Amino acid sequence: MASLTRRRLIQLVPLLGPGLAAAQSQSLLQEGDDEAKAVGYHADAAKVDAKKFPKFAKGQTCANCQLYAPDGNKPSGGCALFYGKDVLAKGWCNAWEKKTGG
Repeated sequence: MASLTRRRLIQLVPLLGPGLAAAQSQSLLQEGDDEAKAVGYHADAAKVDAKKFPKFAKGQTCANCQLYAPDGNKPSGGCALFYGKDVLAKGWCNAWEKKTGG
């Protein structure tokens, strides 16, 4: 079997692009998922109990978190904490970090 050279890989990537994009379709993180529970993820920051989550402050959402990666105009995007799953922009979790310039 021939080995895949760097040159051949570079030639194949454009051909694989559309298939890879479809394969990378993200599912939406649910509050009941184990990884969501571990960080106190809420799909709607307006429903966070500030007494139960003292780190929470009004106005914090996934959309203004350093870990959030928006996906165009979609209401959800990626998060560095949850590989393969999107979070809602209006959500919040205990790992929230203020977005810095960039």
